[in-house]
Amino acid sequence: MSGKVAIIFGVGAVHGLGAALARKFASEGMNVLLAGRTQEKLGKAAESIAEGGGKAATAIADVTRPDEVARAFDAAEKLGELEAVLYNAGNNAIIPFMELTPERFEEFWRVGCLGGFHVGQEAVRRLLPRGHGSILFTGASGSLRGKANFAHFASAKAALRNMVQSMAREFGPQGLHIGHVVIDGVINGEMARSRFQAYLDKLGDDGALEPDAIAEAFWALHEQPRSAWTHELDLRPFKENW
Repeated sequence: MSGKVAIIFGVGAVHGLGAALARKFASEGMNVLLAGRTQEKLGKAAESIAEGGGKAATAIADVTRPDEVARAFDAAEKLGELEAVLYNAGNNAIIPFMELTPERFEEFWRVGCLGGFHVGQEAVRRLLPRGHGSILFTGASGSLRGKANFAHFASAKAALRNMVQSMAREFGPQGLHIGHVVIDGVINGEMARSRFQAYLDKLGDDGALEPDAIAEAFWALHEQPRSAWTHELDLRPFKENW
């Protein structure tokens, strides 16, 4: 192991994007800290990394609570030198606009945007004194446009995107690589399989984004030389209508 550390917020099912990100960074020799709200899921994801010869630790963390975010960072730094911070926390649901309650609207904003603020601020606090490291955020189609029945989701993701742009402009010149990855399409993970298997079948082969393929793009961002950084990357299946 290199002693370099990546912390991934928003790790859930083994066959989800958060776990795929953790596996990729671990496979490249980094120690990884998996942060999420469910210990059972974190444990299974950590086991999958260990089976591949990687090193992983876990931390329970609700991204809407800054104290829990800070404790997760503390745990990560016990593994070595922090080099990469990935924010993958998020939630989604189809909700007609007139059925939205203020509480439900705020719930999506707290996970989709406020959590990113807590993680981003803590990441800068830890990385800026050393003048290097990457902070990468998972975006969505809703980061760019609002579809019917997704006002709650699109507003949160668009807010996150603009916050990340501001961070990049402020801290990029100080050595921190801050990136945003737009996932424009359905991820072929456990959540989609359990809820929308018929829709995935309709999309056909390679019609949904594979978590491991997305993880490759995140790693490429992390590895970029600073003379040619990418701030925003958009990913979609070859047959996606965009």
